Amino acid sequence: MGTVFSIAVRDPGPATPAALRRIADRLHRIDAVFSPYRPDSDISRLDRGELALADCDPQVRAVLATCREVAAQTDGFFTERPDGRLDPSGWVKGWAVEEAAGLLRAAGARQYCVSGGGDVQTAGGPWRIGVAHPLRPGALAAVLGGDGLAVATSGTAERGAHILDPHTGRPALGLASLTLVGAPGTGIARTDAWATAAFAMGPDRALVWAARQPGVEALAVLPDGTKRWTPGLPRHLPPTGPADWRPAAPAAPAGPFARQLAFER
Repeated sequence: MGTVFSIAVRDPGPATPAALRRIADRLHRIDAVFSPYRPDSDISRLDRGELALADCDPQVRAVLATCREVAAQTDGFFTERPDGRLDPSGWVKGWAVEEAAGLLRAAGARQYCVSGGGDVQTAGGPWRIGVAHPLRPGALAAVLGGDGLAVATSGTAERGAHILDPHTGRPALGLASLTLVGAPGTGIARTDAWATAAFAMGPDRALVWAARQPGVEALAVLPDGTKRWTPGLPRHLPPTGPADWRPAAPAAPAGPFARQLAFER
């Protein structure tokens, strides 16, 4: 997936090590089926016309159907073809985080955090989640806190202007980063897909759209460093950990069963 997954379990039990192995296997399988960077993936072969949809992994059809659903929810600012090429990564990355979280839950964990490429799903808590500053490497734009959070950030910090406006086909302008905090039950897959779409909308439309979604809050960082947010975002800001805090050293993963799973293109 071209990113790193980090998993922290605060209440590990006898089933946790096996669950982590299943998660690694599941993430590799998702990558093998859905990666647009692998020429042998189902998605790449489907895009080239070498594989019929009926012959793909059964979850391909479900993922593409969900992408169309998200497109309708976001006024067409989400697409599984961001540059004309089939690439449902805007849904799949968050969905992979959800899959990992589900395997932890099935193994009995109730206090955990799964992070993958800027998408974070927590259970239990409270947890504190730092939002990387898109214009100041190593700094944080904000620190969010709470229980059972789904937090997704889309921006230009790591990959430049890679998010396209589906309506114009050109790079989305007006934002350096856009972070969404999902409502309970929304899940990180939908929160991440919505964050990608909202980034493409630009700051004004994105914040108005986010404010209309029940329980969803947004933090926007503009190219000049200005921050804007939806009215309910402050409830996710803990009393300590101010915005723009620069940690003195990288934080250690929480818990004895923290693990990073790296996926390279």
